[in-house]
Amino acid sequence: MTPPMERIQILETIEKDIIVCLQSAGQAFMELSKEKSSLKQAEAQTHQFLKTLGHVESKLSEQINYLTQVSTGQPHEGSGYASQKVLQMAWHRLEHARSRVNELERIKNKPR
Repeated sequence: MTPPMERIQILETIEKDIIVCLQSAGQAFMELSKEKSSLKQAEAQTHQFLKTLGHVESKLSEQINYLTQVSTGQPHEGSGYASQKVLQMAWHRLEHARSRVNELERIKNKPR
């Protein structure tokens, strides 16, 4: 079960990783744009970029899967959405039954 604050911390970590990705890509381009560029440095920055990008992709996929479960009402850790939906449907059925009973009572008591 992942509490909401922990989910926010995970998103903050993903955001920091995206910043690292952008920095690595920028440093790789800067190295390649030099007149005497170091291929080893550019490769190291590119490797860092790809590694971090893979991590970001994985963590974002986990978050998207979680949000898909929440939005479709599938059971998942820490959510009362499914229970709330069941309760709301029960209230609607109860109101419909009350309405129908009142209508039948009115018909029964109607003078002939």
